[in-house]
Amino acid sequence: MKIKKIALIGMGAVGTVYGSLLYNKYGSNFTVISDESRKDKLKKNGFTLNGNTFYPNVSSNSDNNIKYDLIIFAVKNYQLAGALEDVRSFIGENTILITFLNGVTARDIIQEAYPNNKVLYGLAMKIDAVRNEAGVVNTEDGEIHFGEADNRVISEEVQAVKDCFDAAGIRNIVFPDMIRMYWKKFMLNVGFNQVTAVTRAPYGKVTNIETSLILFKEAMNEVLTIAKALNIDLRKEDIEEFVALMDHFSPFGKTSMLQDVEAKRKTEVDYFGGTVVELGKKLNIPTPVNHVLYCIIKSLEELY
Repeated sequence: MKIKKIALIGMGAVGTVYGSLLYNKYGSNFTVISDESRKDKLKKNGFTLNGNTFYPNVSSNSDNNIKYDLIIFAVKNYQLAGALEDVRSFIGENTILITFLNGVTARDIIQEAYPNNKVLYGLAMKIDAVRNEAGVVNTEDGEIHFGEADNRVISEEVQAVKDCFDAAGIRNIVFPDMIRMYWKKFMLNVGFNQVTAVTRAPYGKVTNIETSLILFKEAMNEVLTIAKALNIDLRKEDIEEFVALMDHFSPFGKTSMLQDVEAKRKTEVDYFGGTVVELGKKLNIPTPVNHVLYCIIKSLEELY
């Protein structure tokens, strides 16, 4: 199996970074999927990364008759329902689908929508892309962690996607236990994104301010408790690893949720704190820190 035609939906900060790498390698065999309303504008304006604008193919359901080998979802969680319809004409019986979305719900939602296709878990790690009015700026491309739930034996589809990413210069790792990695990133997002959104702190301030660090750890501890109840392999040392990791991020960088709050955009808090609170209720596990963070961020959204 060899991936020749790739499409991506969701050219925000993460999508633009990886879309640029895929376009540089695959050229006309790489396509950005759009809904009808935005297609012409995206074609005209292109996509700008670090001051350089590129112009990949932009297609929608109405003008597409090609089935793609790989489709990447890089939209926000609240855009996923629309994206699932926008990709419909691009999906054939052998199309591999992969999500770069935050949270722990997207992959299962995509699989439910396309039950006959291979849907891989995926997440973007260590990327510092920021979107502003002039485009996207980043200094660290990060890496994609992806695969099946269990990758002790690498499937043909996972190997094909790895070969595709390798060829495009996208750093990637296939972990034996992808569910652990999926939840580990979720735990980080729950702590880091939400705390920065309510405190307006850049990366360099979260662990250097004692009260912010307390919130960061306590929000993640609630995820850890839920994961243990679900028999998911998260560990106390994962939290300490994330605290240490903060020292390696750009001190002035901002999380996606803080960027959304500052730009007065809708956030993904329903898929972070909202998911934690919902799971806590189902499992009878208290989640007071995430409940408060969720309420504050929802209140900020109402002020827009």
